[in-house]
Amino acid sequence: MKIYTNIILLTLVVWLVFSCNKEQKNEQPMQPHNNKTAKHILGNPNYLAISYGGYRKNTRDIQPTQEEIKEDLRIMAAMGIGMLRTYNVHYPHASNILKAIRELKEEDSGFEMYVMLGAWIDCENAWTSEPNHEAENLEANTKEIENAVALANQYPDIVKILAVGNEAMVHWASSYFVQPAIILKWVNHLQELKKSNILPSDLWITSSDNFASWGGGDKAYHKEDLVKLIKAVDYVSMHTYAYHDTHYTPDYWVNDTTQYDTDLQKVEAAMLRAKKYAMSQYQGVKSYLDSLNIDKPIHIGESGWASVSNGFYGKDGSRATDEYKAALYYKHIRDWTNEAGMSCFFFEAFNENWKDARNPLGSENHFGLFTIDGKAKYALWDLVDHGVFNGLTRNGNPITKTYDGNKEKLMKDVLVPKTKAEIVIK
Repeated sequence: MKIYTNIILLTLVVWLVFSCNKEQKNEQPMQPHNNKTAKHILGNPNYLAISYGGYRKNTRDIQPTQEEIKEDLRIMAAMGIGMLRTYNVHYPHASNILKAIRELKEEDSGFEMYVMLGAWIDCENAWTSEPNHEAENLEANTKEIENAVALANQYPDIVKILAVGNEAMVHWASSYFVQPAIILKWVNHLQELKKSNILPSDLWITSSDNFASWGGGDKAYHKEDLVKLIKAVDYVSMHTYAYHDTHYTPDYWVNDTTQYDTDLQKVEAAMLRAKKYAMSQYQGVKSYLDSLNIDKPIHIGESGWASVSNGFYGKDGSRATDEYKAALYYKHIRDWTNEAGMSCFFFEAFNENWKDARNPLGSENHFGLFTIDGKAKYALWDLVDHGVFNGLTRNGNPITKTYDGNKEKLMKDVLVPKTKAEIVIK
């Protein structure tokens, strides 16, 4: 009996020592397990999606600081954003975003933000005078994929989607596009890593590309490798830009023959046509998938509307560009996708002036819902009124309204789209 008593006492001592050591090791709270997956997040209006780049300068050589990224994350979280999209993992910005999210989660256990991480894909000799679209830049692409895999494993509680390429198959990306076979190769590689438990099994894999690249337009894209790709991805991430098509395919945009009482009615009718145009591109992709008997989720990987343009979309162009039209488009696209149970990674959260560094008034610099110095554009004025951004700053500036909140002043920049007789294709 004494022997059994000693054994029990020894067992208790060992258990107490183990418990104390374990408690000491766990003095720093561990990251809480998060079981939300892309399947739960995508299409959920409680986790609005957006494209995010935090660059403040006209070059990506100057990276945003961690505190600057945290400023942006707090702002986006306040407006209901729960999923970010970024790409180019060879820049520190992508990993810094993930680090900033983790630090904010450690500071506040209630903070939630997830990421769709994109790996950039180039063809052989991309960005030269002789790009080879039949082959890939194997060295650069391999490095991108390896970096994306490493980050997905380092931040499994945050990275919920990996995207192979950004508009990497669409033919107008003439400097770098690749054939679907290249994207398919890398998607299959990532799916195999999931099966081998090298990547989380619930991580979703896709490619983020133009609607036409997914078979929703020109039949030139309808290739066997595209069909294989659609079957291989976990969902289709398609881009739709009614904004750009106000210039390139303007028939939908120009003033129709309906008689309106006011110019404002003409503008609002044009923006409803823009919404329907985006919906038609989505329907094109869905119809193609239906024709293949493939049932696959479709979400909007990019869609947006610029507020400034001195080019194709401004005063002497399609007259598509101003904050009022951008706000209407934002409302329309959110209403449509939320009601349809889709996510839309709206392009984009903040202006980034590196995108057209030589032309400050170029439209690519002005797709943000916020200006670089932290002013909320008209689409978000109501959130400012409701105090959503109270106490938050960007670059040290409180979040205020563009145009000093003067709508009458803003409306002076709103132009009515041209009629068919007036439009000139440049």
